[in-house]
Parts: sequence; C-alpha cells; structure tokens
Amino acid sequence: MAGPAFRAAAVRVRVPATSANLGPGFDAFGLALGLYDDVVVRVADSGLAVDIAGEGAGNLARDERHLVVRSMRAAFDRLGGQPRGLEVVCANRIPHGRGLGSSSAAICAGIVAARAVTIGGASTLDDDALLALASELEGHPDNVAACLRGNFTVAWTEDGVARTITLDPSDRVVPVVFVPSTEVLTETARGLLPKTVPLSDAALNAGRAALLVEALTRRPELLLTATEDRLHQDYRASAMPDSAALVAALRAEGVPAVISGAGPTVLALTGEADVGKVVNSAGAQFAAHRLELDRTGATVLPLDM
Repeated sequence: MAGPAFRAAAVRVRVPATSANLGPGFDAFGLALGLYDDVVVRVADSGLAVDIAGEGAGNLARDERHLVVRSMRAAFDRLGGQPRGLEVVCANRIPHGRGLGSSSAAICAGIVAARAVTIGGASTLDDDALLALASELEGHPDNVAACLRGNFTVAWTEDGVARTITLDPSDRVVPVVFVPSTEVLTETARGLLPKTVPLSDAALNAGRAALLVEALTRRPELLLTATEDRLHQDYRASAMPDSAALVAALRAEGVPAVISGAGPTVLALTGEADVGKVVNSAGAQFAAHRLELDRTGATVLPLDM
C-alpha cells in the first residue's frame, strides 16, 4: 500500500505560549498568550537537518531527539508514513521550563506541520485527532488544547480521549507575565503535590473554577476571587518561593495573580488602566511582559509573513 504524498514547498507554523490552571482550574483550564514559536518544515530527499534560533539554541538536540521532530514522527505515523527526509528550522521565543507551555508548543508545532506538509493530511488527521495525539504526547490536555485552539479552553479526558471546548476571554483582560531567570521542572512541581487534599479545599476550588469561567469571559471584576486556589500553588511554593511571594503581594494589592502552569512564571490578569502599575511590581528577579490574548491557536502561515 502506497504511503502519503508530501508537498514540495516548505510550511511555516506559528504556535502560542499557554498558561495552564489559572489558579483553580488544575489540569483543566488553559489560556493562549501572544508569545510565539515559529517552525518551518520542508520535506527533503533524505536525512534530517534541524536548526534552532532563540530559546534553547545552545542546549536542545538537533537530531531525532528534538521534541518537534519526535512529534512530527508520531503524526506522520498516523498520517500513513514517514517522508524520506526533513529540514526543520525553529525560531523559539517561549521560555523553557517556566510554565508557559514550551513543550506543548513544540508538540503542537510538530504535529500541525506534519499534517500541513502531507497532501490530504487534514482529512486523515482532523482537529479532534490532533488534540488527541498532542495530549498523548504531552500526557495531559490543558496546555495543548489552548495551544491548538487559542483563547480560553476547558479540557478533559473522556473514555481515554482528550476533549476541549473553547471560550472567548473578555477583551478587558490583559495578561502580564513575570518570568524569572530560573527554571522549575514540571516533574519537580508535580512531585510536591499531596495525594489527598481536604474536602473543604476541593469544594472551594470547584466553586472558584466555575466562577472563573464567568469571570474570564464576561465579568473580569470577579477575577480576584475566581482565581483563588487551594489545590496546588501552596504545595509547590517551596520550589519557587520568589514566585509565591510575588503572587501573594499582587493579590494583596487586588491584582488577580496565579502561578502559570507548573511555574515559576507568575501570570497576572489585569485591566488596561492598571498594566503599568502591575508591570512595575516586578522585582529584579523577574522580567515583566504585557502580552495579548491569542485568538487563533496554532496556525499555518505564509513563509514570507
């Protein structure tokens, strides 16, 4: 049986950073942010060439171990076969190991690029299949759902298959990220979580997560209350004390602030009028960036854009 046919022209894929959890929505909520990695892929006659600029350029593998390449290989298997060769160029802007979804971005870039260079790829691997594959590769769907779909996503697993719905966050919400110079591995952060939590804490988080859907989409004035969490952030504070202290300081000033994903980046969800004051709250150990909300998710773009 013949394998798939591939496009001769290169394709360019842009994928956004993401922030998972958003406080109470542990392993369920994701928000796409306007900070992007770009990947250009061309099917070649033979071999594998990987070039990297930006984040990770000095330490990421440039062979089959690269996460974009591994993700492409997994997608090509689903699409019916591997190309003879690949040329991959990565322009990385999403910080690594900071809780902004860099691994999810790499996975989503790889599978979207593989589909884009495969003729008829979208009919073989539709959007739901992309989400399922990305979730398998990442291990959970929260970041990859937001990366693929953009906006604000609620993700879950049903009968072993990742599902998501996408909601439009309010235009009045302005994300500000505080990125420290130090990394925290997701595995380290997860290792600090207890196997059980008090029922009262679980009940509070369930209510706050429900409220956050309303607050983030329609009533941002409720975000401070809606982003309260008792399931994970306090347990992880010992791995990122400066980040935990910044979250507490911002919240004491009335700013809705949370640990982004597994940390140590801090995410504040503020309004336009308060952006300057919030940005200036960063200590010397953080780089503060005002970002836009990403509305499109992973996108195939013209090469010359």
